[in-house]
Amino acid sequence: MDVIERKKVVIVGGGFSGVVLAQKLESSIPKDWDIYLLSKTNFITYNPLLPEVIGASLLPGHVQAPHRLMLKRTKIRMVTVDNIDYANKVVHYHNDVVDSIKFDQIVLSAGVKVNTDMLPGLEEHALPLKTVGDALYIRNQVIERLEQATIHSDIERRKKLTTFVILGGGFSGVETAGELEDFISSAQRYYKNVTRENCRVIIVHGTDRLIPELSEKLSANTLKNFKKRGIEVHLNARANLIEHEKVTLASGEVIEGATIICTIGNTAHGFIANEFLPTERGKVKTNVDMSVGDSDEKWLWALGDCSLVPNAKTGQLCPPTAQFADRQAKALAKNIVASIKGKDTTPFGYIPSGMLASIGHNKAVAEIYGIRFSGILAFMIWRAVYLGKIPTFNRKVRLFFEWTWAMASPKDIAHLGFKRSIDD
Repeated sequence: MDVIERKKVVIVGGGFSGVVLAQKLESSIPKDWDIYLLSKTNFITYNPLLPEVIGASLLPGHVQAPHRLMLKRTKIRMVTVDNIDYANKVVHYHNDVVDSIKFDQIVLSAGVKVNTDMLPGLEEHALPLKTVGDALYIRNQVIERLEQATIHSDIERRKKLTTFVILGGGFSGVETAGELEDFISSAQRYYKNVTRENCRVIIVHGTDRLIPELSEKLSANTLKNFKKRGIEVHLNARANLIEHEKVTLASGEVIEGATIICTIGNTAHGFIANEFLPTERGKVKTNVDMSVGDSDEKWLWALGDCSLVPNAKTGQLCPPTAQFADRQAKALAKNIVASIKGKDTTPFGYIPSGMLASIGHNKAVAEIYGIRFSGILAFMIWRAVYLGKIPTFNRKVRLFFEWTWAMASPKDIAHLGFKRSIDD
């Protein structure tokens, strides 16, 4: 008796958009279909919370959730995708073995990776912020700088050691700057020879306002808050060269600082650079229903940070934010099911009811239904949004109490060396 091979939808990428898509497909795709999630890690990282790991506001485990807690029907494979054969509908991947999987439907939701070739010297002299490992490394670096400044006799060297330059004034850059300023303000009283006046946090941003995804008034409020807290902001300033403890701008101005953090410069994963895919700026161009290509038979889709998805309600491309990734995933699940059943798909369109951005420990700015506000209330809403994304009730309750306790607790200034005992 011949075994009928089950049909498969393969999701490449285990980030936020990929996991939400898999969750929605589990309850809606026909029972004779299997769902596969291919991801280099077996967890999702809530990237907007990474700056709070830098600032010791959250523990590393607070910003991650295992795929297997969030997905039930999906077959999870922790693998690295090497290439995708679109003509034969096969994904090639490896872990400890080299293997492949045939698919009937495929979704690209792989996000982006750091582009270290964006600027000369970026790879050698700047610290990226993309993973929990990056966040912990930066936190250790900040603590090291404070420790070094404490024992250094040269005041000018101490000032350079406690100067932190952040490339990029988007969400990540602003959130990182706010957390760094709060961490330094809280921690410096424990360090001799370190004064808050000699500590600098500097943002270098290429456009005329911070977080351009926000409204102009909310961006202006963020800038005003930062100036009040002593965070220096260079707008319309583009970095041309990164050297050891030095950033040279296109204007010729030189900014010196012992720690340079990069929150800009993303590029697509290698398997997206494929002549089969229509791309622009390294991202996959989709149709308004998130399908890719001109074929009437829809089987190739893309969403999230690796894609350029038109917004039917605005005529603009969707911004790379978690809010849009969530809505795209829910809409795409319906379109995939419709395509499988031979029905028409629906254009993606979404207008956010509000926008939120964290600007430091217990601080945020918000605009919801046209009402702008900031401070602790905005921060509580920010935290509530991400708490709602945490899987399982027990985990939500535990993190609620841990996050609440952290809001009122002093910063942890322990250097997390993570050395093995046999390395001493």
